[in-house]
Amino acid sequence: MPNKEAAEAFLPQWCHEVENAKIPVFIKFAKTVKAYWSGIVHFVTARSTNGILEGSNCKIQLAKRRARGYRNSNNFISMVYFLCGKLKFDCPLYFT
Repeated sequence: MPNKEAAEAFLPQWCHEVENAKIPVFIKFAKTVKAYWSGIVHFVTARSTNGILEGSNCKIQLAKRRARGYRNSNNFISMVYFLCGKLKFDCPLYFT
């Protein structure tokens, strides 16, 4: 959709047509669209998503599963910084 007004005009019409089609899978999807209505319209105006946040959350959850628990919260926080901070270390490749 090019703008918010076009999206707000299209979505109700689309949901109405889906309900008239009486296809159960599409009706379920239309209910999902209605539940996330404000987020869909906001995406049309801002063109931004929470994909980066979801990616970081995935990395954090992976760290929790790998470690199967940390002794204290500081160790967990350090691991989150290590995994999500995109840190670059200049480690020597060979011993001299």
